[in-house]
Amino acid sequence: MPAAHYMNTQHITPFADAFRTGMALPAALDPHFEEALRHVLDHPGSLVRPRMVFQVAMAFGLDAAPARDLAIALEYFHTASLLFDDLPCMDNASERRGVPCVHVAYGEAVAILTALALINRAYALSWRAVAAAAPEVQPRALAYLERCLGVEGLLNGQSMDLHYAMLPHLRETTEKIARGKTVSLIRLTLVLPAMLGGASPRQIQLLERIALYWGLSYQMVDDLKDVLGTAAEAGKTVARDLLLDRPNVASAMGVPAAVARLTRFIQLGDATLRGLLKSNPALLFLGKLRSGLEEELVRVTDHACALPAGAGK
Repeated sequence: MPAAHYMNTQHITPFADAFRTGMALPAALDPHFEEALRHVLDHPGSLVRPRMVFQVAMAFGLDAAPARDLAIALEYFHTASLLFDDLPCMDNASERRGVPCVHVAYGEAVAILTALALINRAYALSWRAVAAAAPEVQPRALAYLERCLGVEGLLNGQSMDLHYAMLPHLRETTEKIARGKTVSLIRLTLVLPAMLGGASPRQIQLLERIALYWGLSYQMVDDLKDVLGTAAEAGKTVARDLLLDRPNVASAMGVPAAVARLTRFIQLGDATLRGLLKSNPALLFLGKLRSGLEEELVRVTDHACALPAGAGK
């Protein structure tokens, strides 16, 4: 989603620099491999995720250095998942973040190695961030990271996505897949930095709920983009879900119903966020992210269908 919709653009540059320099590229690196890595590191996208991670971590008292390490680590995990997602054996996309996908420009084998390099570096940065947290928090944080990225979370969601043709094409199915793929990454974005900063169990619970509502909302906006948008607007290949028989809530329940449900998720997120802000006003910046989500919804669905009266209020 466009960065301008979520956070002030003046905060992008430090994270873009950290994204580019967070992985050292040794002189002896294979030139073809190095070129692919630089292709990824030089096109970081909007960087909404790492900026959010950093601000949540700081709001709960984590020091800047581990907060930055965690922010870049989670963006590397996310980027690696996109490289895998774009492969011909998965979504077979041709464009990502406005440039050719890595497998298109450098081949499938190099794309896989590039994704693995990002994951390897992401774990190193994550462990460094976790080591800066209180000792009693560290085991829970590592277990949470494994749960979100592993067979209970992202990997299972991706497997269900790939085998969607054999599953009922219902809203419930698409949302179950979104919980695995998209919500897992949003949980890491909101909950893990708060956990490392010493958030209370109640605060963690509220952040989990927001991650669920916003994670499903992000996925639904992405689904609507695939149905209604153009490649130029989305910055990636569109109209792939229908072609590949992949989960898409807008296709499963229709655009008007999908927009109505998405709007309801935004409303539930609003109520939960209000409760969270009572205990930690430093998280007020999350309101800007929420507003941006609704703005993106309006932009994507413009001229496609009318929003329900009072949506998002």
